[in-house]
Amino acid sequence: MKYRKLGDTGMEVSSISLGTWQVGGKWGSGFDKRNAEQILNEAVDAGINFIDTADVYENRQSEKAVGKLIRSRSEKIHVATKCGRFLNPHINEAYQPGVLRNFVEESLKNTGLDCLDLIQLHCPPSEVYNRPEIFEEFEKLKQAGKIKHLGVSVEKVEEALKAIEYPNVKSIQIIFNMFRHKPAEQFFAEAKKKQVGIIARVPLASGLLSGKYSTSTKFSKEDHRNFNRNGEAFDQGETFSGVNYNLGLEAVDKLKSVFPTDFSLVHLALKWILMFEEVSCVIPGVSKVDQLHSNLKAIGLREISEAEMESVRNIYDELIRPEVHHRW
Repeated sequence: MKYRKLGDTGMEVSSISLGTWQVGGKWGSGFDKRNAEQILNEAVDAGINFIDTADVYENRQSEKAVGKLIRSRSEKIHVATKCGRFLNPHINEAYQPGVLRNFVEESLKNTGLDCLDLIQLHCPPSEVYNRPEIFEEFEKLKQAGKIKHLGVSVEKVEEALKAIEYPNVKSIQIIFNMFRHKPAEQFFAEAKKKQVGIIARVPLASGLLSGKYSTSTKFSKEDHRNFNRNGEAFDQGETFSGVNYNLGLEAVDKLKSVFPTDFSLVHLALKWILMFEEVSCVIPGVSKVDQLHSNLKAIGLREISEAEMESVRNIYDELIRPEVHHRW
């Protein structure tokens, strides 16, 4: 395992870490505690020391599983969770300091921890970024010993840039992958200047960049890749990174043609993200142990050549940029 700095937090985190949106079960298919425990423990055995969760993942079950893991292991494991998505309706007016404080207290209770390494606002409405009192509340929580650091999970680059104007925002979680290049064009430089950690999420574009899907692939009715393709339930960018499914398949075919046949597209997609030194870690999610071990193979891959990087950029510019670049 290789480790990178998470901004100026003092945390050294595994370059490939673990996201737990679907840990213990596929999207929408329920939560298997035994499977989740196996995945989490094998992740730590492999050297992963940073685990990202959220209170809404499986209605707090994911958060509880992560907390149980941390309490059962002797290794130093950094836990990052999120708050805000339980607000219903999820609108600017619902974001209130006292409500967010209660969410933090609930996460402490769920995990069984005395202090959270990182609490992140969970893709709040854009108006929230203009409300200093929200960010000030987390400074109070830090002073009270409830949290160590504040981060923000964002949908848009513009939101990321606004968030890091607040000095207590120490990390940004953002969608960054071979179908989402925009963060690297401006935000990365600003984050580096301010020593803000970057957590890359949705690295495989909801599995599209695994190279395993086709026009005949079927997703269950409970799976967001079925019901949220046009943003019916939440931000469209969270599903296939906002890319039209058939267009994404076309781009995947082009990507496969660029690289040798001994390259797995999964490993390539993760390695591509880690080619950017500003990225602190990438957090692919898994629902099976073998997916975890497969993801970790990306660490040992050779560096992607500049010519190959340019080919990826060209495919993005030709097919993906017109559809997604201006939106997120």
